[in-house]
Amino acid sequence: MPDFASIDGAVLHVDHRAGTGRPVVFLNSLGTDLRIWDAVAARLPAATPLLRMDKRGHGLSQTAPADMGRYAADIARLMDDRGLAGALVCGVSVGGQIAQALALARPDLVAGLLLSNTGARIGDAETWNARLDALATHGLAAMADAVLERWFSPAFRDARPAEIEGYRAMLTRTPAEGYGICCAAIRDTDLRGRAAEIRVPALCLAGSADLATPPALLADLAARLPDAEYREIDGAGHLPCIEAPDQVADAIKTLLARLP
Repeated sequence: MPDFASIDGAVLHVDHRAGTGRPVVFLNSLGTDLRIWDAVAARLPAATPLLRMDKRGHGLSQTAPADMGRYAADIARLMDDRGLAGALVCGVSVGGQIAQALALARPDLVAGLLLSNTGARIGDAETWNARLDALATHGLAAMADAVLERWFSPAFRDARPAEIEGYRAMLTRTPAEGYGICCAAIRDTDLRGRAAEIRVPALCLAGSADLATPPALLADLAARLPDAEYREIDGAGHLPCIEAPDQVADAIKTLLARLP
């Protein structure tokens, strides 16, 4: 059954699987919910403790004011409540920025990072303001084709049209207010000056066909982190957790093995 937690003015949808060993925490991208990690989670050992959540304004979570610090504080509270310190935190896109913010604010909770298709800084103010203007003027449904082209590689879109329509529904059912709040949070986040403070082992994972956060952005992030490896998944778009779950799960297992 769905699990819900009330945190500082918002009821959040949570999926927590208890287990033994080092916990793995998953953080989602803009316009998606925790289901984007289903195939990756299914490929991890059954005993691994897992925590997933829908951030504010996404999935089954309530919409409420947020910035990157607020998103990080929400996951920190959930981890505290469930005793999940020393986790491997895996974030894709804005989820990767939330993971970085969490590592900076609560290093006790983070033993390692899988930073997928993200950056210390994603885009610029002009780009995000244009997206917010389009959201206000035309709505999310009118933006969906362009968003899906950034999310998925051409090969994936051609081969799996039914899944593309399913993810279109996930995107367009995201509340416009929640989507806009998250766009503004990304616009206002620049962690480049603090990346060197994140000293846990990290793997920066890129998709060679990613139009939203190109490989160069992940390579730049890896170069800024003191203990990071860069890896590229050939042919994958912005969401390798969907397109290439075997490779993402293997990367998680490799990183888990590196952690003391």
